[in-house]
Amino acid sequence: MEKTEKQKMLAGELYLAADAELKRDRQRARRLTRLYNSTREDEPSDRLKIIAELFGAVGETIEIEPPFYCDYGSNIYAGNGLYVNFGCVILDCNRVNIGENVLCGPNVQIYTAFHPTDPQIRLEGLELAAPINIGNNVWIGGGVIICPGVTVGDNSTIGAGSVVVKDIPANVVAAGNPCRIIRHL
Repeated sequence: MEKTEKQKMLAGELYLAADAELKRDRQRARRLTRLYNSTREDEPSDRLKIIAELFGAVGETIEIEPPFYCDYGSNIYAGNGLYVNFGCVILDCNRVNIGENVLCGPNVQIYTAFHPTDPQIRLEGLELAAPINIGNNVWIGGGVIICPGVTVGDNSTIGAGSVVVKDIPANVVAAGNPCRIIRHL
């Protein structure tokens, strides 16, 4: 039996984002993020309900400052104690695992999606996605970009403005473009 485009996407294979099922899933996410972004600061329980419906799984205590944007939402799995500051974008074309007690500064961008480097394949409308894993007790500074396929280990800090293109181990401070270890904790 042939895989659906969604199955290919989640398996890290070339897929067509223009697929009808994927379009419906993105429309669902757009509707829910629009609702979320229109909530007021005095509506934390409404916000949590919307995020619980949007995400694949979510801890009991999370706070995401609007505006927040994502592709699907259903591929985001977040633990307790998540705090996300204003302007976060998560392109969750593959699984995004976020551990417990993770702090994200403003304008953090988490991208599982990427395009083939072969221009002919790009012209065919095919895309790729690779999962991202963020451990427990991680601090991600403002303006950080986390690229497809990256893992950030437990207890690490990623300095503001960093572009994370390779795995970052546990218990380090890392920063820069490309992001590299500055010191071990």
